[in-house]
Amino acid sequence: MTTSKKVQSSNIFMGKLPCGSDLLEELTGLCREHGVQLGRVEALGAVKKACIGFYDQEKRVYKFSTLDQPMEITNMIGNVSIKDDEPFVHAHITLVDETGTVHGGHLAPGTIIFACEFVLEAFDGPTFIRTPDKETGLPLWSVSSHNTTPPSCGQKAPPKNA
Repeated sequence: MTTSKKVQSSNIFMGKLPCGSDLLEELTGLCREHGVQLGRVEALGAVKKACIGFYDQEKRVYKFSTLDQPMEITNMIGNVSIKDDEPFVHAHITLVDETGTVHGGHLAPGTIIFACEFVLEAFDGPTFIRTPDKETGLPLWSVSSHNTTPPSCGQKAPPKNA
């Protein structure tokens, strides 16, 4: 069964991430700093090294690979939701090395930035919370009817049981 909810863009942040820092940690920190609990993220640039994951669907575990070489980020796209009461960035990354070989997968901690520009778009809408999914073993979205942002001045908050 498909689950979808309407969301609305509320803020867009663009910037450059610091050389030598961890890509996933920086993106997650930006979400905390700006109060983003629901959104999407894109980035491009280059990394000094990367850690990417592949989900083994039979064993229900991630297998991680470290690529200890400079590479270009040809694409990185992801989303922001809530996991364990904190903003959680789920992103996939595509990288290319100096020979033109493409590597890709789940962005994991240990991906070290050389140069990176990002776009972080925050959404207003229901709360998307990651909870364990029995069918896949993955922490997937459970959608709440509660909004991710407090009501504006003059608006009433929705009832807690809505």
